Amino acid sequence: MSRDTVDPNAQHTPLMRQFFAAKADHPDILLFFRMGDFYELFYDDARRAAKLLDITLTQRGQSAGAPIPMAGVPYHAAEGYLARLVALGESVAICEQIGDPAASKGLVERKVVRVITPGTVTDEALLEERRDTLLMAVSRGRRGFGLAWADLAGGRFQVCEVDSEDALAAEIARLDPAELLLPDEDGWPAFLQSQRGLRRRGPWHFDPDSARRALLRFFRLHDLTAFGIEERPMAVGAAGALLHYVEETQKQQLPHLTGIAVEEASDSIALNAATRRHLELDQRVDGRNEHTLVGVLDSTITPMGGRLLRRWIHRPLRRRELLRQRHQAVGTLRDSALYEGLREALRGVGDVERILARVALRSARPRDLSTLRDALIALPALRGALSAPGVDSPGLAALCERLGDHAPTADLLQRAILPQPPVLLRDGGVIADGFDAELDRYRTLSSDADSFLAELELRERETTGISALKVGYNRVHGYYIELGKAHAGKVPTHYTRRQTLANAERYITEELKQFEDQVLSARDQSLAREKALWESLLDALNAELAPLKQCAAALAELDVLCGFAERAEALDWSAPELVEEPGIEIIDGRHPVVEAVRAEPFEPNSLRLGPERRLLVLTGPNMGGKSTYMRQAALIVLLAHIGSFVPARSARIGPIDRILTRIGAGDDLARGQSTFMVEMAETSYILHHASEHSLVLMDEIGRGTSTYDGLALARACALQLARVNRAMTLFATHYFELTELAAPGNGIANAHLDAVEHGDKLVFMHAVKDGPANRSFGLQVAALAGLPKGVIAEAREVLEELESGHKPAPRRDPPSPQMSLFAAPASPLEQAVKEIDPDDLSPREALEALYRLKKLAER
Repeated sequence: MSRDTVDPNAQHTPLMRQFFAAKADHPDILLFFRMGDFYELFYDDARRAAKLLDITLTQRGQSAGAPIPMAGVPYHAAEGYLARLVALGESVAICEQIGDPAASKGLVERKVVRVITPGTVTDEALLEERRDTLLMAVSRGRRGFGLAWADLAGGRFQVCEVDSEDALAAEIARLDPAELLLPDEDGWPAFLQSQRGLRRRGPWHFDPDSARRALLRFFRLHDLTAFGIEERPMAVGAAGALLHYVEETQKQQLPHLTGIAVEEASDSIALNAATRRHLELDQRVDGRNEHTLVGVLDSTITPMGGRLLRRWIHRPLRRRELLRQRHQAVGTLRDSALYEGLREALRGVGDVERILARVALRSARPRDLSTLRDALIALPALRGALSAPGVDSPGLAALCERLGDHAPTADLLQRAILPQPPVLLRDGGVIADGFDAELDRYRTLSSDADSFLAELELRERETTGISALKVGYNRVHGYYIELGKAHAGKVPTHYTRRQTLANAERYITEELKQFEDQVLSARDQSLAREKALWESLLDALNAELAPLKQCAAALAELDVLCGFAERAEALDWSAPELVEEPGIEIIDGRHPVVEAVRAEPFEPNSLRLGPERRLLVLTGPNMGGKSTYMRQAALIVLLAHIGSFVPARSARIGPIDRILTRIGAGDDLARGQSTFMVEMAETSYILHHASEHSLVLMDEIGRGTSTYDGLALARACALQLARVNRAMTLFATHYFELTELAAPGNGIANAHLDAVEHGDKLVFMHAVKDGPANRSFGLQVAALAGLPKGVIAEAREVLEELESGHKPAPRRDPPSPQMSLFAAPASPLEQAVKEIDPDDLSPREALEALYRLKKLAER
């Protein structure tokens, strides 16, 4: 709120003073101020929300002698508005009425009960179903950076330490936090300064000592040894700052954060931000993911399975025993067709992971518990299938064990919750009949009301002799006996007038009043009892939270493995072999995404890289498939290292520590980098980080500068990768001079993708062959792109002169418009001759052109 907009110290009304007191603690975020059935926003908050949400800005009443700008949203529809604000990166403080308006003599008490921020949302309506929403904190020290991130909606809390800005950037790109906490200090890298959801916090929040004390208090521990972070002060500082922010915004207990997991960099294959972008693993810049690896691979049934798959894709593992266990599990599921039944059973399992988080935060809704109940009821069938005779897989056996036996909890929920409960608890009708005797008694009193009223109406008609007498109820006046005014003289003396209508009078009797008190009391008591039973259910579930969270994690993993089996069967993928010998050998590999989106059959290609064949110089025409071939190699390696089968007839893959790519062209104007500077920066990163166990993809190095500069750079980079880094490299280039690098014993070989001319058409073969390409076909590709024929003809003349070793003769510029006033324009015949390219004409087209020229000459 702008301080010059309104003076909070002026003589405001009591309500506005209450608003300013709450706003003072949250000056920079929107304040939703509860007033009856609405959340109201005032002053600058109202003006800002009106623009963001396209809601009406109005003025009502006065405070301190000035009108009060207001905008509001209905309390019952607030989730939709909050979702829009969070999507825009806004945070909102929720100020609720915490007192009972009916019992309050004056102004009802209000208090900020929660702050909703982009990184701390847990409500289902505010979350992306298949994507994690993460809050991250970053601290720094002499040895690098500490990172901590939490998924409050899933109950995960993790940390790691990295030793460089490059590694930090890679982690930020992998995790893509919705909100980032940084110490309010100078000197942070530029990529952090522009991060979405950036929040500056006091540096003392990141102090390792105070952070350690906060973590010990929160987890009720004597030391942090159990989490493996006692000797990681930077990670501890980040974790403490994150925890302080979560407690400050959520203002409640967080029992679903039960521990901290440490991620070791050595456990996974390193992928930097450029590699993730070049390989198109997940969501593209336009927000779509159909033509990405996730779009092809994600056939998971549950949302939590979809989120786990994304985590696996963005963090391929190097733990080969675990990967072999996954491959064996996928093979068992596919070969036995067991995945089909398991996937069908998983359709009855909802988002258990996030439901348990809402249970822990006591924000779960009735249908959350009915979904949890249905999931637990499905467990016996899942466990039975996984432990059936003939299912020989250690990985599946371990999953079966982790699912656990939750029969008592399933039975409790089955007895307690209606099969199809209402959406909200506030109106009751959630707890099943027969679960609680006291609740049943209250409900019986309420349900017997109809029969009592019918009996009373019949009796009063007989007593008064008035057949038009009615007994009814409305929320304002309660129960009544209604008589038309024509019967005013027949009204019994024990009737007391309750309400006068235009054509009737409504009365009440002592008997009806006693019944009303009893029924209304029963309804209130029924709702109060139901809410108490609901709280006891949440208590019971929280007591089982740890095993239930383990069950949810096992369900998500089973879902992913079944999805892998389904993809392997549907797309004809095979099991990769992870070996200890260095190298990559892929037989008949295919690009998983290109194959999925192309209508025509995909041409498979093989690849062999190893100690004796470390760098492959790849030549061939544009559009010939070089980039596709390189990317498919990287994606096959990545798929193998998440536990999936791969699109190849076979694949043998040795140890891999990194996948590094330099593909495509693009500038970064926000950082003042040209296309060539971006290319060189990415190349520099690769040359500094690639090792003999790295897979490197380099596409057209040096094209952003002059021919000789580019050729020199490309040659030097290729030699560095082959001799010094000794990385397994695919080096695509149009510099045919680089094919001369290949020589026996130096680890460099040539390969090419060919194309052939068929008549006036260029046909791409998409097949990789040994040896260098014999020509580029650049002019043919340009013609396919639609360049004017005159341009192609001019280029062909220049090319012929260059290939003959002559310097191209200077071309005369076309006459200027002014000169054309004095120079005679070209005749139609001359113009037609100039437009003909004999090399592009078929015999029939040449004959037709000759007849056209003859007609022009005869005019």
